[in-house]
Amino acid sequence: MGFTIEDMLILSKTRYKMEMIAGDNGWSNSISWVHLLEDTTIIQHFWGKELAVTTGLGFKTTGALKELLEDLIRHHAAGLIINVGKYIMEVPQEIIEYCNTNDFPLMIVPWEIFLSDMIKDFSIRIFLQGNADEQISNALISAVEQPDNQESYRKELLPYFDVDGTFQVVLISTGDLDTMDTVERKKLSYRIQVYLEKITHNGNFFYYDSNFILVVNDVSSKDLDEIVTGMCTRAQRRMPEIPLFVGVGSRVTDISNLSIGYHRAKAAVTMAQNKHDGLLYFDQMGLYRLLYAVEDQSLLQEIVESQLAPLIHYDKKHHSNYLETLEMYLKYNGSIQAVSNAMYTHRNTVIYRITNIKKLLGCELATPEERLPYQMAFYIYRM
Repeated sequence: MGFTIEDMLILSKTRYKMEMIAGDNGWSNSISWVHLLEDTTIIQHFWGKELAVTTGLGFKTTGALKELLEDLIRHHAAGLIINVGKYIMEVPQEIIEYCNTNDFPLMIVPWEIFLSDMIKDFSIRIFLQGNADEQISNALISAVEQPDNQESYRKELLPYFDVDGTFQVVLISTGDLDTMDTVERKKLSYRIQVYLEKITHNGNFFYYDSNFILVVNDVSSKDLDEIVTGMCTRAQRRMPEIPLFVGVGSRVTDISNLSIGYHRAKAAVTMAQNKHDGLLYFDQMGLYRLLYAVEDQSLLQEIVESQLAPLIHYDKKHHSNYLETLEMYLKYNGSIQAVSNAMYTHRNTVIYRITNIKKLLGCELATPEERLPYQMAFYIYRM
């Protein structure tokens, strides 16, 4: 997940006498670049994940400092470092509380620290970590595409992950990521990464095959649920104009099984988009786990047509609702009264329809074995 606030704090506690005074929940924010700011002009061009540094020259009052923070949060920055001791002697409590409320990391370094040296140091580390992240992403893609060819990825990932441990894949989409230009997609990627709290080097985030992918290693189901639901909440609050669809795959053991987790996450995110549901877990999809895992979509369509075509054509020609009636009949296990109640229709009318439906289908629907193909067809039809 890149060079993070946590990495920076470990490095800087002694070297730059840095302290984190607010926004602890943002400790895992990754940093894309470092900017020295004395006014807010450049913030309008932030992509996301930028770390801001200021001496406080242009933000001497509490109001000015809060406006700076509002701009940084609105533009998805990773955090803010204040060089205290001259223009800002002490950070106001109001500012600390504001950063805590917004989970926005706020750090201080003393005035005697040379900011140019510190920024140069961080910039080099961001660049090096970015290269490492790209290598990790490529190795993870190899694990997805060529699971049996472990030589192409296992050794590459060994320094960064417990390759014998557990892995889980999360896919994130807007439904049109592949139509975005590279710059816009990169900006959105940076924003989403800021919303992924509590993920550092036991996870990797990248774009692949029309989705953003988060791969986590040895993260508990409870922690991952908090991370994913938190990301969805923050995304909805901070960029409501962009819908996110999220699919979470099954937890698998050993990096060689990452491909299984990926394809299950892909099934979940596809269903999330089809159902306009923001977040779906593959393991909670019931029978749809099987149906969405089928790559041969023509086969599914053939099943629907072979079972339901007579009713679809009849309804279209006669403006009837035989298809819905059969679906209710199967749902309520053949109870005429239950169907009548659910459809607000007289039971004699239901009996008449069911009699005609059986004739059209050439099936009495008398046993579970006879009903199952039609139930399956309705599952596919409603996908």
